[in-house]
Amino acid sequence: MTDMNDNRLSSAKQLETLRKTILSKRDAEKPIITVCTGTACQAYGSLEIYRRFVEELERQGVEGSVLETKSTGCHGFCEQGPVVVIFPREICYVRVQLDDVPEIVSTTVAGGDVIERLVYRDPNTQEAIPKESDIPFYKRQMRLVFGNNRYIDPREIDDYIALGGYAALSKALLRMTPGEVLEEIKESNLRGRGGGGFPAGLKWETTRDASTGSKYVIVNCDEGDPGAYMDRAIMEGNPHAVLEGLVIGAYAIGSHDGFVYVRQEYPIAYENTMNAIDQARDYGLLGSDILGSGFDFEVVVHRGAGAFVSGESTALMSAIEGKVGEPRMKYIRTAVSGVKGMPTCLNNVETWANVPLIIERGAGWFKSIGTEGSKGTKIFSLVGKVNNTGLVEVPMGMTLRQLIYDIGGGIPQGKKFKAVQTGGPSGGVLPEQYLDTPIDFDELTGLGSMMGSGGMVVMDEDTCMVDTARYFVSFCCDESCGQCIPCREGLRTLRDILTDICEGKGKGGDIEAIEDIAEVMEDASLCALGGTAANPVLTTLKYFRDEYEAHIKENRCPAEACKALTSYYVDPAKCSACMICLRACPTEAIHGEKGIVHWIDQEKCIKCTTCYEVCPTRFSAVRRLSGEPLPPPPAPGTKVTREKKR
Repeated sequence: MTDMNDNRLSSAKQLETLRKTILSKRDAEKPIITVCTGTACQAYGSLEIYRRFVEELERQGVEGSVLETKSTGCHGFCEQGPVVVIFPREICYVRVQLDDVPEIVSTTVAGGDVIERLVYRDPNTQEAIPKESDIPFYKRQMRLVFGNNRYIDPREIDDYIALGGYAALSKALLRMTPGEVLEEIKESNLRGRGGGGFPAGLKWETTRDASTGSKYVIVNCDEGDPGAYMDRAIMEGNPHAVLEGLVIGAYAIGSHDGFVYVRQEYPIAYENTMNAIDQARDYGLLGSDILGSGFDFEVVVHRGAGAFVSGESTALMSAIEGKVGEPRMKYIRTAVSGVKGMPTCLNNVETWANVPLIIERGAGWFKSIGTEGSKGTKIFSLVGKVNNTGLVEVPMGMTLRQLIYDIGGGIPQGKKFKAVQTGGPSGGVLPEQYLDTPIDFDELTGLGSMMGSGGMVVMDEDTCMVDTARYFVSFCCDESCGQCIPCREGLRTLRDILTDICEGKGKGGDIEAIEDIAEVMEDASLCALGGTAANPVLTTLKYFRDEYEAHIKENRCPAEACKALTSYYVDPAKCSACMICLRACPTEAIHGEKGIVHWIDQEKCIKCTTCYEVCPTRFSAVRRLSGEPLPPPPAPGTKVTREKKR
């Protein structure tokens, strides 16, 4: 990074001069090696891969032929990590290992050739696709907010400035009034990406127009939905985009103090945010008289304590004040009375990151993307039973089918799609009949689900909907603050009823009891956690009621997933006595030997599904049964015939 001594910027001209200086030192023809070091790829050793590149370039004596080796944030395609992309040719290598680094340096960096075994292969056509933007997972996305992650070392502010960073802030502070900035955001119809989908401009306006005195702005990076990590990836990979949006929002609202609330479990996001704040302050992009505009603004980073409920706006503000992170009554909105009783505007990470784009390109540009009521793009965390898991940014209005099949690559092992859960633990479960639903705030809400922060869990034919509802209710039950009876006791009772149903103890009246409890929770809970926690139950009841009835009336799990209602046995007619299941069984419940048909001791079987999963698909000898009597085991010493072996 450029020497920070005496580098405080005091005008738009100085910012642009700095940008040109940074770019003048970068040879566009020289390769840049980028290694994803987001949390997911770090789990696969990407930091060591990055360091090996630096060492290997020097060892082979070709470090001069490379402009830079960058440690970047998440690229999104987590299923294929660690990911390495070499620019400007955009050669993308997936699932890179330490031992691959010397070959990449000698063959690609020094030799200019592509290593085909390391590039992504389309699972349907087996075509090798070396260019990142040609990979179907990326090709159908619109990465406006998330796309710069692959170009930026999040610890280097110059990388962000080189891509036009802080130009929107300069425009807002020096060429627009606070009112004009606010009107641009209102005109864009930017809706909050944190779950509620409330128009950001109206929230800003309410805070601005509230009583005089101090006003606060907050970045909410406390996402805790199972499987969701969109905000984490932005804060890890491009924290300056969020800071720039925050300062612009503060200027429009009339706030001079802000907070970034970062989840305790996000250490990399915290470190990169702290570093970004220090660098922005050194350049005069935070602090007093920003860019010579006369506007002052400071930011404090607050680390959460690990509670899911602290992501709720009032609970988060209580935590910032040093109190227990518990929700407050909502008779006064936080935009009017938030932190320390002062007007406070809270938006999530993705919402703030959209702000610089809108100010720089205009509300008209932003409104040209998306649907009538939902503008722009949305980042989703696509996880579960789908081939391509990771972070996906798409324009509002793309259908669930396009996202799951065209980008996600469909369901693994050719299994049948069953449902998708959107919106986190408070969202709903949608069946196959709604796959062609456009994804936007209003469409999902109309089906009983929600956009939420962007969690999207795909489920296949082996997923039990009752067990799915139990999982999300159990999560909310564990994370409830316990203040109000409807949420605290309602969730406990729902969990108990759903557990009984999954264990074959369900009884008549359970479904009606679930519906009654859910209604009370929705009407009487203190905050949105309790008010929406029953959504997964209600939507599974709405769309998969037959599964509840099968559990209760027939002691049968149609998905053959609930352990108490499911048994495993070896079909003698299909067993090849290959001994794979026998060796894999953790409790030695499987008996047999080479050439002898295997059988399962039901008293020892813990129903872990290992035997079912390892049985070679050409035999499919291990079967699951639910609600049916088990066949007797084969006679001792029953041999596998030669024909069966073939």
